[in-house]
Formats: sequence, C-alpha cells, structure tokens
Amino acid sequence: MPKAKSKVEIKNKKASFEYEFLETFTAGIVLTGTEIKSIRAGKASLPDSYCYFIAGELFVKNIHIADYWWGSFNKHDPKRDRKLLLNKRELRKLARAIKEKGLTIVATRLFIADNGYAKLNIALARGKKEYDKRHAIKEKDMRRDAQYS
Repeated sequence: MPKAKSKVEIKNKKASFEYEFLETFTAGIVLTGTEIKSIRAGKASLPDSYCYFIAGELFVKNIHIADYWWGSFNKHDPKRDRKLLLNKRELRKLARAIKEKGLTIVATRLFIADNGYAKLNIALARGKKEYDKRHAIKEKDMRRDAQYS
C-alpha cells in the first residue's frame, strides 16, 4: 500500500524577496525524533535561515522547529544547527561558489518527501539591491491589477 502524500510544505517567502536564486539543490536533514514529528505537524519556520560549511560539511542555521508537545526527556533545542546531506560533488560546487563575493546559501523550502523523509530546498543566492526589490514589488502589483481587472 503506497504512503499518503504529505501536505507539509514550509516556505521561506522572505528569501525570494531578498535574494536572486542562481541554482537550487534538495538536501536531506539530520533530525531527531521529536524534530521530525514537529515538522510533520507543520511547526517549523525558515526566516533568516542560511547555510555554512564546517570541515567540509554543510550545516543550516536559524531554522526554528518548535518543541513537540508530547515529547518528554528527548526534547530538542528549537534553534540548533542541523547538518545537511548532499553528495560530494554538490558540496564541492557550493563550497567553491560561496567563496565568491556576494554569494550565500539560503534555505527556501522545507517539505516531507514521498518516502517520508524531511527535505530542504536550498539555493545558491546573490543579494538583491534596493532598486531590484522595488522592481519586484512593482511587477507583483501590476500582475495583481491585471488579474483583477
């Protein structure tokens, strides 16, 4: 019997406004038992989350996964840094890219895959300038006006 599709999809809307995405990757996350249960309940948020390297391994910082209500002594720290799982080729590519000035790695979407594992979409991104942000707001307003008229 196939597993039911999960509806959990947590997006980082702020990242798409603040950054221009150059390339995206899907990474697995190392989680504890209460963390995955909180994610399945939709109790996570991604604002201001970013990735960094330590000794050739990629970690994500500032993902808030709320405490699981039924958890007892195995409770987790909601803001702890979590290791991301990518293959070596992708890790080397990202490590080379972020050495370039102005590039960073941001978390864009947290979801539950078909196999039941939590996955995180990350993007290699360049920060937008103020005039780029104003242009994005103007385009969004024009699209909204065209839709309703």
